[in-house]
Amino acid sequence: MSLVGSYVALSKPLVLALPVFLLAWLRFGIGVLAMPHWLVKPANEAPISPHTKGLLFLESFLGNFMFTICMLFGVSMTTAVSAGIIMATIPTAVALLSWLILRERIGLRVWAAIALAAIGIGLFSIAKPELSVPAGQGSGTNLATNNALWGNLLVFAAVLCEAAYAVIGKKLTGTLSPKRITALINLWGFALMTPFGVYAAWGFDFSAVPATMWLLLVFYALAASVWTVWLWMTGLKTIPAARAGVFTVMLPISAALVGVLFLGERLAGLQLFAFALCLAGVLLATLPGRATADASR
Repeated sequence: MSLVGSYVALSKPLVLALPVFLLAWLRFGIGVLAMPHWLVKPANEAPISPHTKGLLFLESFLGNFMFTICMLFGVSMTTAVSAGIIMATIPTAVALLSWLILRERIGLRVWAAIALAAIGIGLFSIAKPELSVPAGQGSGTNLATNNALWGNLLVFAAVLCEAAYAVIGKKLTGTLSPKRITALINLWGFALMTPFGVYAAWGFDFSAVPATMWLLLVFYALAASVWTVWLWMTGLKTIPAARAGVFTVMLPISAALVGVLFLGERLAGLQLFAFALCLAGVLLATLPGRATADASR
């Protein structure tokens, strides 16, 4: 989730250098080139059932295709800090979906951790105005506000896609290995994005993109398509989706920190306090309980 937050923030300069659909297509294409060996079916794995194939498609459509479009377009219209703030709602969305769909029992500590994340989101939202325009530029103010509103709505749509991704991923880890899931949903993402990517690439001046942007693109692609997916699916094999969802608070924290450290954005003191609440939520959800402590003796 820390890696996801970093590439969410770093995608902001990328969407300034590359069209969104071209960027997304290149991301999936680099992922395809990076893990062809993960597509090979292990000898001990059962054939993929039609139900599992449907889940793989939904996982890629919502978690890769729609998430990428909503996130990239959203980030292009708002700030990296704002995107991180809105994405802090992911723990609550994951917990609710895991309760509704997976019928997972959510303990009081996890609910308390989710509540801390929600309080942090509220503090973020009132900490400072998002966009400012010099006095006397009323039309510019309206345009900036409208763009920020649409950007924030798109980022929230990405939150819903990410929550569905977490819940569907939990079901998939019961039948497929994390590496196979990672490779298969990336391949679906590449197939879904190809028509849009080819159209965006037609006539685009690739020579105008600086070399530093290509290096950033490689990091973004590997982080988004390979590393984070494999790590997430591996973790989901052993812990409930609702508890995993609490760790998504690391996404807004790392996104905001990258925005501050590398993109020149600023954090208010109240936002720093909100970060502390989010981290407290992670600790609350993951510290061993009394039963675990007794067993360890």
